[in-house]
Amino acid sequence: MNTKSNQLILIVEDSEEDYETLERAFRKSGLANPVIRCCDGDEALDFLFHRNEFAHDQRLPGMILLDLNLPGTDGYEVLEKVKMDKNLRSIPVIVLTCSSDPGDISRCYASGANTYIQKPVSFEGFLQAIQRLKEYWFEIAILPR
Repeated sequence: MNTKSNQLILIVEDSEEDYETLERAFRKSGLANPVIRCCDGDEALDFLFHRNEFAHDQRLPGMILLDLNLPGTDGYEVLEKVKMDKNLRSIPVIVLTCSSDPGDISRCYASGANTYIQKPVSFEGFLQAIQRLKEYWFEIAILPR
């Protein structure tokens, strides 16, 4: 059994349209990992730290796909909190956002992001990005358990 295909992916994305596009791209690329979606940074932190409605859910993701522009706690703060926590810091965080601003990119890498991807505009672009993400992170890279 391939444990990489069973690893949970946490998607932190407030845009319904972008989330649906990601889901479609996952299906088309054959990425069948279980997915949890959090719509804002506060919900993501609750999931990761097993608080509030997630207090009884002890799962941790094998990867986090993180948008930066979120309501409430933004993606930068989520990234910083994940990478500062000894139990979470080894989880790969893939920033998937609209921004191509060099300051945003530098800030994310300085905070510990593993990869920074600008969201493609077209579905075909999303599909290609997810296919490459799948190939690298789930077929080539060795991930922590």
